[in-house]
Amino acid sequence: MTVVASYVYRDGQRVREAPLTPEGLALEPGEFVWVGIYDPTDAEIDVLVERFKLHPLAVEDALAAHQMPKVEVYGRELFVVARTAMKIDDRLAYGETHVFVGDDHVVSIRHGSARAHNHLRTQLEASPLQLKKGPDFVLHGILDFIVDAYAPIVDDVEDSVLEMEQRTLDAFLSRLEIRRLFTLRRELLKFRRILGPMEEVLGRLQSLDLPCIDPDVRPYFRDVGDHVRRVNSRLGGLNDILSSVFEVANLLEQQRQGLITRKLAAWAAILAVPTAIAGIYGMNFEHMPELRWEYGYYAVLSVIAAICAALYVTFKRTKWL
Repeated sequence: MTVVASYVYRDGQRVREAPLTPEGLALEPGEFVWVGIYDPTDAEIDVLVERFKLHPLAVEDALAAHQMPKVEVYGRELFVVARTAMKIDDRLAYGETHVFVGDDHVVSIRHGSARAHNHLRTQLEASPLQLKKGPDFVLHGILDFIVDAYAPIVDDVEDSVLEMEQRTLDAFLSRLEIRRLFTLRRELLKFRRILGPMEEVLGRLQSLDLPCIDPDVRPYFRDVGDHVRRVNSRLGGLNDILSSVFEVANLLEQQRQGLITRKLAAWAAILAVPTAIAGIYGMNFEHMPELRWEYGYYAVLSVIAAICAALYVTFKRTKWL
């Protein structure tokens, strides 16, 4: 557990720290509190439930995690789940951010691989006119912060996909590279699986009629939704490229195997000539005139060489060798 930050705001300005106690979370008219927690304990959640009357179903989701992006409305309370993504080494790691929004509070709960909101809080506090709008603007800031982190990930994935595409065209893929292709495709599918629900979340936030959501903030949610759609569209394009890479790699592999098969068949045909002739003269029949001919040995070798040379030239011309 970590209570990252808990502060009270009035007129867009931070006025004091708010300890996670009933007394510390007490507010005066015109104030709201933003509590940020990472992997909260049951005791901390109990304090928040008692102070802000959070709905039990939303609390259960916030504690259990492993939720898909969604929006739930409980009376005057809004509960939003968003999925975060970040790149760790060569893989994508996902986390969750759960946000409770009421008339006088924002409670953001992070699980898993999710960037801390310290930088976001600093940015919002640097715009007091915007922060003055209240908890709904903080919700927009959190969602925008999460979605903005998607773009660099997509850039990295795009570079990897285009690199693999070029590698496929330049040479045959190794087993390790094929495994990497499958990994990229799996990561794309996982990423797209959270983007669809994120679009729905932002679409619904644009149309919600709640006291804690000011109509003036709705265009901001629409802007974030546009960002999600663009990211999803880019991932769709990358997925199509990956599918094409798989098809090209498969065709090239079939072509390579066909070339190998033709070469083996050509050499088998060439080697069949001396094998057949040697087999005929190895049958040891008594009446075979060539066996007693003075130049029979040289004649047979010449015939073998001539036929093999003719076959070799023919296969070379037809590009079988």
